[in-house]
Amino acid sequence: MQRNNLSVVILAAGKGKRMNNPELPKVLALLNQKPLLSYVLDLSLKFEPFKIIPIIGHQKEKVVKFLQDDYSNQINIEYVVQEQQLGTGHAVNQTRESFNSFDGNILILSGDVPLINAMTIQKFLELHNSFSADLSVLSCFTVNPFGYGRIIRDANKNFQKIVEEKDASDLEKQINEINSGIYLVQSNLLFEALKNLNNDNAQQEYYLTDIIAIIKSWDKNVFAFPIAEFDELQGVNSQEDLLNLHNVINKKRVSND
Repeated sequence: MQRNNLSVVILAAGKGKRMNNPELPKVLALLNQKPLLSYVLDLSLKFEPFKIIPIIGHQKEKVVKFLQDDYSNQINIEYVVQEQQLGTGHAVNQTRESFNSFDGNILILSGDVPLINAMTIQKFLELHNSFSADLSVLSCFTVNPFGYGRIIRDANKNFQKIVEEKDASDLEKQINEINSGIYLVQSNLLFEALKNLNNDNAQQEYYLTDIIAIIKSWDKNVFAFPIAEFDELQGVNSQEDLLNLHNVINKKRVSND
């Protein structure tokens, strides 16, 4: 994928209440002495995208300072602010003006998922292109899918939708293909779909996952590619999660030695 037709958006506005560190934005929590957001920014830079836009919010001044201190030499890194926490769909919609002149694919990553592998993303981009996809979801299989959105497929294995744990039937909960929260979507379709979101749900939030049904209803090419490993999709919501990822890194180091 060429530089001028790929951009990256990074969800990085969350409060991280369960981190038990009110003085620090979650995306600046340290994993092996490196902020979580650095892992995701460094990964993004490998693909030389047109723009990389972290969406910041909670304690935004600290995140801005971090970007200015550590990434001031990267002219393609900008940021936008989500002033109110109204959901992931609302967050991505804050980048709309930044992409007014962009016509390409937008890779959506999470600032608290630091171990995603560059080779996985490269394969994801290649599959998106080779299948002429309009929207692609990165997925994986796991023996314990509890808590994750399930990938629902029809009898022909075609991707249909994502069902969240709390909304899943007993049968759907047995599905072990899960959503990573990482998406690749054609920019014009993305922002058109975001216009159609509503917050008619228990959380009263605008969910990014709802764009799947919207774009699918327009008879566009929508796929889920189960090419990731479970370990690389682990997010951080607590100090326990940080320790878990620290252990994952160390295990990989030992196995590579």
